[in-house]
Amino acid sequence: MRIGKNRSITIKLMAAAGLAVLFGVLYGFLSWTGRLDTLCDCDRLHSHILQWGLLGPLGVIGLMTLAVVISPIPSAPIALASGLAYGKFWGTVYIVIGAEIGAIIAFFIARSLGYEAMRKRFGDRLSVGLLGSQNAMTGLLVVLRLIPFMSFDIVSYAAGLTPLKPWRFALATLIGVIPVSFALAYFGGELTGIDFPGAVLAAVLLGAVTLIPVLIVVIRRRRESRKPEQAG
Repeated sequence: MRIGKNRSITIKLMAAAGLAVLFGVLYGFLSWTGRLDTLCDCDRLHSHILQWGLLGPLGVIGLMTLAVVISPIPSAPIALASGLAYGKFWGTVYIVIGAEIGAIIAFFIARSLGYEAMRKRFGDRLSVGLLGSQNAMTGLLVVLRLIPFMSFDIVSYAAGLTPLKPWRFALATLIGVIPVSFALAYFGGELTGIDFPGAVLAAVLLGAVTLIPVLIVVIRRRRESRKPEQAG
């Protein structure tokens, strides 16, 4: 049994290393050929999307998926270009579809390659849930999705290492990604010539507003937990 388990772990480690190499080579190819610069330039990317004609929406979905699975590829310029090319509604739809597909792929990569190792390391504590319940993990994921400057890619991979059920992950991701996707599509549709730093600034400001209710809840809970100590 141990030999079989060790062999399985070895195969998964080799698969993970192979994926890392593949992603690294692909990222290097995009950087070397200059295509990565295009992906970071909203205006240039927008021009390419228009040239793709009817395949443009599929191109946006594919690029968003790629940007989520391969973390160093920025997704904000793709989202802005989608809004600029297709408007607020359809731009948002294509962004959400691509982000959802990419997140699910990242989730299952982590789940298939790393979950068993995590369960072996943490045992029953992992099966119970890092936050005590499936509902708590689902709620936390929704909150994390609503924070634009929180790495969408890393959260997707990290979620795959937890006991969170796939359907909960997909639903929480969908709920959380729609508002941010709409905001980016809106900026892309309204502001022509927007650059990547401007998109990042907009995302940070939106994230700061999103964090306000979360911070209020945290502060209230800390105050409530201190009251019994002060009374004693």
